[in-house]
Amino acid sequence: MIALMSPSKAQRLIAENIREHRLQRNLTQQELSSRSGVPLSTLRKFEQQGVLSLESLLKILMVLGMLDTVVNATKIEEIPFTSIDEIIALNAAPKRKRARSK
Repeated sequence: MIALMSPSKAQRLIAENIREHRLQRNLTQQELSSRSGVPLSTLRKFEQQGVLSLESLLKILMVLGMLDTVVNATKIEEIPFTSIDEIIALNAAPKRKRARSK
């Protein structure tokens, strides 16, 4: 799959979306900071520039009730099977623990 947006653009959009969620819940930056444990200066920088550690992002998402949605968005999709042979082959194949070396 080809990404049609840059990582920096995605960072800004995510920060804007989370800011909107915060405002919809009528939370100030200070309140979100206190509830999430993310320092206020870090939260402000995130909303302005989109820069934030993954741990801090997850803490903010948890307070805003969005953590499950983000975790579910990263799940691997189930493969639709067309035959019983595909199911047998999938179950027989060892589960990958690493990527192939190049």
